[in-house]
Amino acid sequence: MFSLWVLTANMSILDMLVKTFGMAVYGVEAKTISVEIDVNNQGKNYYIVGLPDNAIKESLHRVESAIKSNQFYMPRTKLLVNLAPADIKKSGTAFDLPIAIGTLAATEQIVDPEKMSRYVIMGELSLDGAVKPIKGALPIAIQTKKELFDGLILPLSNANEAAMVKDLKVIGVSTMKEVVDFLNETMHIEPTQVNIAEVFSKAQSNYDFDFADVKGQMNIKRALEIAAAGGHNAILIGPPGAGKTMLAKRLPTILPPLTLEEALETTKIHSVAGKLPEHSTIISRRPFRSPHHTISDVALVGGGGNPQPGEISLAHHGVLFLDELPEFKRTVLEVMRQPMEERKVTISRAKIALDFPANFMLIASMNPCPCGYFNHPEKACSCPPGMVQKYLNKVSGPLLDRIDLHVEVTPVAYEELSTVEQFEKSETIRERVICARTIQAKRYEKYDEVYANAQMSSKMLKEICVIDESSKQLLKKAMERLNLSARAYDRILKVSKTIADLANSEHIKTEHLAEAIQYRSLDRENWGG
Repeated sequence: MFSLWVLTANMSILDMLVKTFGMAVYGVEAKTISVEIDVNNQGKNYYIVGLPDNAIKESLHRVESAIKSNQFYMPRTKLLVNLAPADIKKSGTAFDLPIAIGTLAATEQIVDPEKMSRYVIMGELSLDGAVKPIKGALPIAIQTKKELFDGLILPLSNANEAAMVKDLKVIGVSTMKEVVDFLNETMHIEPTQVNIAEVFSKAQSNYDFDFADVKGQMNIKRALEIAAAGGHNAILIGPPGAGKTMLAKRLPTILPPLTLEEALETTKIHSVAGKLPEHSTIISRRPFRSPHHTISDVALVGGGGNPQPGEISLAHHGVLFLDELPEFKRTVLEVMRQPMEERKVTISRAKIALDFPANFMLIASMNPCPCGYFNHPEKACSCPPGMVQKYLNKVSGPLLDRIDLHVEVTPVAYEELSTVEQFEKSETIRERVICARTIQAKRYEKYDEVYANAQMSSKMLKEICVIDESSKQLLKKAMERLNLSARAYDRILKVSKTIADLANSEHIKTEHLAEAIQYRSLDRENWGG
């Protein structure tokens, strides 16, 4: 097909400059990159300029092999690829496809370069021309629509994800040849369409766990219901085998369902990190992230040479579970303090600063001592004097200050384990949580970025959490008799307000305050002996 063309091209190839468009993802946003291809007779080398990383520099070898494998012509003259703007670093392998298509257009193997320039093209190439998946398809699709391109050409495996953006023409392809045939109009590819509402609602309540599976532990279930209703962080303290992890894994099942806006925001983060489950279109359930205690601070909060979201961002709008909290490195735990307050993490580099969302609920668990049996009703603690307090001190005061509920988990008795009684399902608990969140949403509608009681500022606390004289006396006695620290005061009031919301009470009553006081175990002086 191209033999005559190749002969004439080898004799005298014209200087040709074409432009295609791709996208680079920075943080959770995409930025348009112009991929400029210049083919001329002034040499015989290939160059890529515009601050490419090593993966992009190697792309010309993949491009050359893919072009030859599909019986197209690869020029033997000078080939210059410029990625503009040239002062921003580009990384990854997703620029393979736009470089290949631009090269074919520059050698006139694509009939209408103008049509090509109206699409954003992204994809990694195999040596045989197959198109492999990319990261960040959703933010790329959002930016493509924002900049009014005709459409987006990307790997078929990413097409459903990108098609969540309404009114965007998404062309999913499996090979480079399909792209060429589509642009030359010798092949019609039907744009991918997704009914996002149907996909979203179908998987939203499909959980593998349920609180009905948990025998006994009624007080712990109540504490987690309060945490879910007010968006409070919680820590579970108890011996091995008491059910801390089992309870924590079921917390997402009682949280309010994700809104479509929250789901898209969460999906975008997972897409950028390359953590979107295979064949998934959208994250429809609240994330539950449980990193191992050997995790590094960069892996937890995000960062790296090419900054990527960490576990706290992957838990956005969901739950971050830190099992065996004292076993985490202290430096790892300390870097969480600021993101927990601001609900985002800022990664700063010399030329760029990126914000990753991090609005998550922290649920932590820990043993009360190294052996695990301090305060156990049956087994004696074997730790030497002072060891319990030393173990608890591994978790800093400022971090505990950001945890509203301290819950002591005790072992389940045999009678409760062997019972055939049907316990309350997650669905029933979630209905109460949703009612409480609805009350809070109405209360905070005039405040920016405040949706739950846990997010109240000190100023808001004085306006909203007003208590009567008898409640003030109860709180005063509790702080004196239980040796509660001063930092417990605000937390108790916030939790009390959530308990009142669950009871559909407009005001905080004495019984609400009394229940909240019992959830401050670690604030008691000498709790660890």
